[in-house]
Amino acid sequence: MQPTRRAALGALGGAGGTVALTVFRKVLAAAGVVEKTAPEQVVGKLESLGLLESWTPAARRALTVAAHFAYGTGIGAAFGLLRRERDDLATETAVGGALGVLSWGLNWTVVLPLLGAHVPPWKQRSILVALPILDHAVYGAVWGVLNRALRSRIR
Repeated sequence: MQPTRRAALGALGGAGGTVALTVFRKVLAAAGVVEKTAPEQVVGKLESLGLLESWTPAARRALTVAAHFAYGTGIGAAFGLLRRERDDLATETAVGGALGVLSWGLNWTVVLPLLGAHVPPWKQRSILVALPILDHAVYGAVWGVLNRALRSRIR
């Protein structure tokens, strides 16, 4: 399969994975065990820098949602480029979960700290620091299932 097609299908899987991650996060938030998401933290950093002063709360929320889906579809496209072959469902789910954890590692340990939006996990003092690892594994597993299904239909 051509790289552009793999990236496009991966992006669609990433959008679906983002929906799954969002639902999972909402459940964890309702249970009171999670705080802000990475996109909320980035938008919060933009606010603290005074870059969103004229933005309404609704516009800020829309920016957060757009950033969340841009991240999820972008990461999904990258996963699609990395995943050249299609395997059985269990393997694709496991590979997707591992890629999801990899994306957590890159973003929560490098990107967010460099942006000043979040401290690295090793500087946190709560066991809840592990929850983003779990929701990114869910994202990746859903990505793997969707990517496999999409690749089965489109060759």
